[in-house]
Amino acid sequence: MERHLDYFEIEGSYGGSQDWFTNIVMHVGGCGAATACDTCIYLALRKGMKGLYPGDAGRLTKQAYKEFSMKMKPYLKPRAGGIDRLETYIEGYARYLADLGNEDGRSLHMEPLHGETDVEEAKAAVRRQIDKGLPVPYLLLYHKDKKQFGDFTWHWFLLTGYEEREDRFYVTAATYGAATRLDLEEMWDTGYEKKGGMVLYALEDGK
Repeated sequence: MERHLDYFEIEGSYGGSQDWFTNIVMHVGGCGAATACDTCIYLALRKGMKGLYPGDAGRLTKQAYKEFSMKMKPYLKPRAGGIDRLETYIEGYARYLADLGNEDGRSLHMEPLHGETDVEEAKAAVRRQIDKGLPVPYLLLYHKDKKQFGDFTWHWFLLTGYEEREDRFYVTAATYGAATRLDLEEMWDTGYEKKGGMVLYALEDGK
């Protein structure tokens, strides 16, 4: 079984990239804001929720993405320690949605799935979300396997697909303008007490 979202590109890149940010604090710590920006663009393009993105989602450029990230910055601002809780992302992004003052903003809801949850429940959640055509924000904090997950440590990114092969469950991670295939079970087992997890989106009106 394999399912992938019909994701978007920006000037040849798979989604947006934190590396494009010229604002210093956003370049270093803007992954939460980038995850929310990519969510808005994806939902505007694929779910018709055009009110989430202030520009023309059909004509995406790196410059427009950078400008959008600065609109998101006050809500998911880089800070000491980073956005290291699922609830912090949910609260910040929810404020952005509320301030839009439109029906699309009111139609998107979120709930946390913490990293202490059993991995089989995490797999089921990814299947459910991707099958519904929804990306999955993922927060990875520390991880024992620095070789495989070093670039994803203390980082927010989106899951945009999954692949089940024999007894393995792989996910596609969208971050830094690229798609990376990762083993979810290995990523979920961080080896640390403090864990991240996933945010699960839900849409109203059957979108």
